[in-house]
Amino acid sequence: MSSLTSTEHAAGAPFASPGVTDRAASGQTAADPDADEADYDAQEEQRAIEQAEEGSIIVDSDDVATDAGYESDGHTAASTSLADSVRDYIYENGRRYHRFREGRYNFPNDDVEQQREDMKHAMVKMLCGQLYFAPIGDSPHHVLDIGTGTGIWAIEMGDLFDSASILGVDLSPIQPEWVPPNVRFMVDDVDWLHPRNCFDYIHARHTVMAIKNWPRLLRRAIEHMRPGGWFEIQEVLHYPISHNGAMAADHPVAKFWELIHQGLSNLGVDFHAVAGGRLANTMRDCGYVNVSERTLQIPIGTWPKNKVLKTVGLYWRTILLDGLQAIALGPLMRGCGWSREQVEVFLIQVRRAYHDNSCLMYMPLHIIYGQKPESHY
Repeated sequence: MSSLTSTEHAAGAPFASPGVTDRAASGQTAADPDADEADYDAQEEQRAIEQAEEGSIIVDSDDVATDAGYESDGHTAASTSLADSVRDYIYENGRRYHRFREGRYNFPNDDVEQQREDMKHAMVKMLCGQLYFAPIGDSPHHVLDIGTGTGIWAIEMGDLFDSASILGVDLSPIQPEWVPPNVRFMVDDVDWLHPRNCFDYIHARHTVMAIKNWPRLLRRAIEHMRPGGWFEIQEVLHYPISHNGAMAADHPVAKFWELIHQGLSNLGVDFHAVAGGRLANTMRDCGYVNVSERTLQIPIGTWPKNKVLKTVGLYWRTILLDGLQAIALGPLMRGCGWSREQVEVFLIQVRRAYHDNSCLMYMPLHIIYGQKPESHY
């Protein structure tokens, strides 16, 4: 985990739970049972973020066995209307993919996947307690969300900063029609940003499986930010690590993600771009200053003792299980040449392995942000 710089979030201590100060100032007393419960919840939230960042998650010894799964994929989500040429989707192996700039993103955009994306947003917000960490101040004017997906992050930022103009960009027109008046969406490639010297803050999350050229994106982003603006990237390193220090290479979950890495690599995607501080170093090489990187552990399953982390782990495992087919089909069939039957047979053992809490699996969440120099023009 990289050491922190002086560019920490202006709100106070790193990753402080947003509700702690408000509860303390509310005048509730220890004699009030509701106050006691609120204080306990606040302490659990603070302990959760501390354990996740320090790598000191406490194991719930009563919950480390294989447990019941969550097999339902029956989700629906609203989508927005756009020109027929953009909404002329591609259907492959029973899943729907984007038509615009076909092949740039190797994962579905159908209702099932949209629900999973919204669940990822809820999971990250539950773990982190906030939408962003770069010190962007109280009144950013222009914000860009790269790979906005369903637009949920952009919409919540629009509610948080009602005087800011929020633009979400994605290859798929799957955002809702009813959004805050200061939020709009555009169907376009994430590599195309405009205008120059405009954005106070650019945000990208869960895009590592789609971006093929990070240096180019970072260089173009810095040109389109105003001097002093910030670019923040939040990415999960999708490879399981064991909390007890031993993750067998032949474990089905480890094998699954290694194969996904191979398939995406064959398709030109650097799956491990965030590993080992690489993306932070690339950001510095592209001219960013005050670059900071932080790493949190996202548990897979309900093995943590802390109730916030236990819920986060339940969410994350459900997200990964619900997304197994969506994640596997493109990389394994397009990238590795597998048949649909080979993929489905392999996924049977992977689904079973995800329920083994005794492995104490987690994945790292990397939060990286850097600033455009004030002198840059």
